[in-house]
Amino acid sequence: MPLAAQAKTEDALTSGARLLSGGATLVEQLVQGLAQKIDERILAAGARLPPIRSMAALRGVSRSTVVAAYERLVALGYLDSRRGSGFTVRERARPLARAHSRAPSAGRPLDVGWLLRNMFRALPAERMPGGGLPPPDWLDGELISAQVRAVGRQSGTSFLDYGDPQGFLPLRNQLVLKLAEAEIGAVPEQILLTSGATQAFDLVARHLIEPGDTVLVDDPAWFLMFGLFSMHGARVIGVPRLVDGPDLAALEVLLKAHRPKFYVVHSVLHNPTSTSLSSAKAHQILNLAERYDFTLIEDDVYGDLHPGASGAGGVGAARLASLDQLRRVLFIGSFSKTLAANLRVGFLAGAPERVAQLADLKLLTTLTSPEVGERIVYRILSEGHYRKHLDRLRKRLDSVRGPTRRRLEDLGFQIAGDPGAGIFLWARAGGAQGAVDTNRIAARMMDEGFVMAPGSLFAPDQRPSPWMRFNIATSQHPGMLAALERVLAEDPRGQHP
Repeated sequence: MPLAAQAKTEDALTSGARLLSGGATLVEQLVQGLAQKIDERILAAGARLPPIRSMAALRGVSRSTVVAAYERLVALGYLDSRRGSGFTVRERARPLARAHSRAPSAGRPLDVGWLLRNMFRALPAERMPGGGLPPPDWLDGELISAQVRAVGRQSGTSFLDYGDPQGFLPLRNQLVLKLAEAEIGAVPEQILLTSGATQAFDLVARHLIEPGDTVLVDDPAWFLMFGLFSMHGARVIGVPRLVDGPDLAALEVLLKAHRPKFYVVHSVLHNPTSTSLSSAKAHQILNLAERYDFTLIEDDVYGDLHPGASGAGGVGAARLASLDQLRRVLFIGSFSKTLAANLRVGFLAGAPERVAQLADLKLLTTLTSPEVGERIVYRILSEGHYRKHLDRLRKRLDSVRGPTRRRLEDLGFQIAGDPGAGIFLWARAGGAQGAVDTNRIAARMMDEGFVMAPGSLFAPDQRPSPWMRFNIATSQHPGMLAALERVLAEDPRGQHP
């Protein structure tokens, strides 16, 4: 480097140089200071930084501190490092402007993709009355952080291999106990850990569906299934859902006509209604499965929020898997709704030979699931934290269910059934004044900055619907309720009467 250029660079490095406050380490302080000078073009692209020994002398730090800072800046894209040439400032691309999500345009339908995209927007929980999760401050971030730290203190070699294809064995052992509380008998070989319930459903679809097959789902039901099963070549048909389970007469008509490959049933705290399957209907569904020879997929993603649950959703909840003992039933659960969605820990349980086949599919598609999250969930379950956390979460949901229901009824909504548990209310708009297309309500509420979940998204054919799903934990915001009242006062064309 020419002496004049070197002197200019050193002047830039020493001007305004001082230790940063806030408890940052010396490496972090040096990284932040240099990155700021590069961002502000004080250090231009191509400028060569002083050698390590010289920088250490300039800043009054050790050479190891400079080495660590330079290496971190290389990793962050600020510097280039070439053997024999030292460290130079890298030419950096200007960041792209971040796109903002909006309500669908006039030519773009409000569909499942729209809801999914908006569910992943960085919005505060109170602006997501249509979301499927409790608010972050209703969950236990400190518990998750503590267990992340505890897992991080384990031997680093534990995380260097792929791990067990069926999932972390200690967690599967713990799930055996969890299922036993729900009177479902299983051994670890009958449990497959997955990256959330979504992967479990994908594996089931890959395993069971052949192009042209018919599969049955509740109507309404969890919207992501519809596209997933269709993608694998299935024809998806809805079975009308009543407050105590499916309409059995309609179910048998469909069974005779279509001979489906499987039927997905949400037994406990059905999404979106938070109603549960009655014991009588559970027995009748199993009888129909035997008579018409189809598999039952039991979705238990929200089951741990049932008041009978004690870490597993046991007494007081009718489950097909407890009656069938995993012979014809594949049971799917998840910790995304109760612990942390970001952990991506779900599971499925079934007959040994079927789970072995699904484990082979998992190997072919993703090899294994990340063991770090599985270890964290194992610690939370095995140390007794999960039961206490569920108790707090259920009590908090109980405290807002009545007030939320009354407020929605004041706005003219009619609530389906009498859900005494769970996180959702399934509400019909319009009342005595006639049905209202809730797609219109959702689009208008998006203009107001709130993401809703209209009923069309929960129907296999996505037909217009007067129903809407409300998350009681995120439907308390006065601004949301006021905006909803204004929107409901408009006529179906969006004009005020």
